[in-house]
This record gives sequence, C-alpha cells and structure tokens, in this order.
Amino acid sequence: MGYQEQEPVIPPQRDLDDRETLVSEHEYKEKTCQSAALFNVVNSIIGSGIIGFSLVLLIKGGALSGTDTYQSLVNKTFGFPGYLLLSVLQFLYPFIAMISYNIIAGDTLSKVFQRIPGVDPENLFVGRHFIIGLSTVTFTLPLSLYRDIGKLGKVSLISTGLTTLILGIVMARAVSLGPHIPKTEDAWVFAKPNAIQAVGVMSFAFICHHNSFLVYSSLEEPTVAKWSRLIRMSIVISVFICIVFATCGYLTFTGFTQGDLFENYCRNDDLVTFGRFCYGVTVILTYPMECFVTREVITNVFFGGNLSLVFHIVVTVMVITVATLVSLLIDCLGIVLELNGVLCATPLIFIIPSACYLKLSEEPKTHSDKIMSCVMLPIGAVVMVFGFVMAVTNPQDCTHGQEMFYCFPDNFSLTNTSDSHVQQTTQLSILNISVFQ
Repeated sequence: MGYQEQEPVIPPQRDLDDRETLVSEHEYKEKTCQSAALFNVVNSIIGSGIIGFSLVLLIKGGALSGTDTYQSLVNKTFGFPGYLLLSVLQFLYPFIAMISYNIIAGDTLSKVFQRIPGVDPENLFVGRHFIIGLSTVTFTLPLSLYRDIGKLGKVSLISTGLTTLILGIVMARAVSLGPHIPKTEDAWVFAKPNAIQAVGVMSFAFICHHNSFLVYSSLEEPTVAKWSRLIRMSIVISVFICIVFATCGYLTFTGFTQGDLFENYCRNDDLVTFGRFCYGVTVILTYPMECFVTREVITNVFFGGNLSLVFHIVVTVMVITVATLVSLLIDCLGIVLELNGVLCATPLIFIIPSACYLKLSEEPKTHSDKIMSCVMLPIGAVVMVFGFVMAVTNPQDCTHGQEMFYCFPDNFSLTNTSDSHVQQTTQLSILNISVFQ
C-alpha cells in the first residue's frame, strides 16, 4: 500500500500568513489563475456543496501539519487508522456522486431527446441507459483523463453559466406554474421529525472538501489567506444559487417535490425541456471533478502517490466503468443522496476537519476556530447516526420516470392521498392550455 508513516512537521501558528505555501513551485508547473479556481470551487459546490468554515479549517490544518492533501493531513494527525478511514470516505463520496450524476444525466437528457419531433419515446437510443453510456464515452471519460485539475477551469465556467440559465427557468416556472399546483396540507410546517434526513441530503450538496486540496494547489502562489478570500467569494455565489433553487422549487411543488427537481415538471413543457438540457450538460461537466478525487485516493493508497500514464488511464477507465454500471442499475436519486450525505459527506464536512484542527492547533480553547470546531464535531456525529437510521427506516418515495398527476390534460381529482395528507380536488387542464405555451 502507498501509506508511509511520517513524523508530523508543524510550523508555528504565527507563520500562517500570505507568504506561506503548502505546495512548492516545482511540484506544480501549471498553475491556474484565481478565477479558474473560483469556478472550480463554485462548480464543485453547486454540484456537490456549501460549507465555508470547515473548508478554511481544512487548509489551516494542512498548513499546521505541513501537508498538501486531505489524506496526508489525517495521516499526520491520526496515523494509519485515520488515514484508512479517510481514504474510504474520500473515495466513496465522490464515487457515489459520480453515480448520482449519471442518474441525473440519464433521467434528464432522455426527456429532452424524447421531445424531438418524430422520435419514438420508446426508442432505445433516447433511453436513459443509452444516454448514460453515450455521455460517459464522449464527455465524462475524456474530461476525466486530464491529469491537471486546473484544466477544468473553463469547463467549470461553462457549467456555472448554464446553472444561471437553469435558475432563471426554475424562477419563471415558480411564477407561472406554482399557482396551479395544489399545495400539500402541511406544506408550511417547518422542521418535521424527519428533518434530519434533509440534513443528510444537504451534507451531500454542501461539500467540496474532498477536492479542496486539488483546487487549492491549482492556485497561483497558494496561501491560506488567498484560499479564505476565494472561499468567501465562492460561497456567496453558491449560497445565492442554492437558496433560490430550493425556494423556487419548493414553492412550486411543496410536498410533491422529488429528489430530482426536474422530475416534477411535465414533459410537454418546452421551456423546462431546455432547462433539462442545460442541467444534463452541467452535471456531465461536474462529473470529472469527482473522478479526479477517486483517482487520487487510489493513487495515494495503492501506488504511493504516483501513476504512470498507462496506469493513469487504466485506473480512470476502471473507476468510470464501475460507476456507470452501478448507475444503470439504480434509478432513484433520493436514497442515493441521503445515504451518501449521512455516511460520507457528514464526517468529511463536520467531524474530520474539526478533529484534525483541535488536535493540531495550539490556539487557546476560547479561540473562535476551536469553539466552532467543538460545535461542529458533535453535530456531525448526531447527523451521521440518526440520519442513517431514518434514511433506512423512512426512505423517500421515488416516482422515477412517472408523469406527475398535474401534467394530465383532463380534470384530475386528488382525494385522501396518504403520502401527502392532501384533501383537494383541482381542475388542472389549464396547465396544458396556457402555462406550457
């Protein structure tokens, strides 16, 4: 295995200034500008997360321990057991994220191609399985074969731009479609008993820790202070986008909201069809960010941190092949997000960065960073345990591939629906007359 025991080298706390770098210049010959790193972080956050404090905490821990990867940080702090646990989590999270992105791409783009005039919806070439395979071979695999994550900066910029278009579409449909969708009885009840399941999903969405060091190392002259500024900028953009997405989506569909928001929209909605296309392209462009991390973990554990060109290609192809095969067998996104969130994302966000910083830092106990670390660690443990139990005992309903009731042109009566506790009768033919035109 690639694990090697090393003695910790902890620089003085006072040296954490703008001159400090975690990566020597000769190790990274190709640096990206700060804007490219910004879009890489935003792309990773939107596709998979928003937690600012622990991101900075993670890089500070690297500075304190003299390490430049998440794995080496935990290795220096907790030795081989911690290194092994982190390696498993850091592999599983992006690997499962790759599976979820394939599911989204297949579900979303299949509905786009089925809207092409003259195309039979049952045609094999517009089915989710074919689309997942095609997008893998033509886009995600070639992009994932890059060896320098900095080269994904322009790709991430495109992804972020498409996300802005999708946001506009979701907002427009909240105004035009929302008033015609019946609201569930308890739509405005805040923090129901199973709210902790939502924390698991948000943990999945609010993480880019697994590729933080990769993005950090792509900066020109990487420093803790520069990274902190970058994270603040990224989080402002990402928080705004995620809040608007979540608010508009829930205001439109309330209790009927699916794990994949685009599953809620009707297939004959041309504006949403364009949004689906943009969304599918966005997740395809985010996919390589996760593949970079899975490959790095394998490289560090089994190859001592270095891969020849041949093994680089072999490992990349093997990881993507397995992720693709699994995604072809699973078609319900909600449970994937929940379990990945509570079992992998939560410890990567809350528990491990806090534990490393608390052990390495020489700051007094009253220091703000230590206080926040002491708060985050137990919160992460609670979310992880209870989130897993509730995800297994109370799984989300999945209506994958099914047209929602309000999409049918005829009058539709919805009475005593047990799942949503709705008692409404609504006439929804207006949806096909005016809303989708």
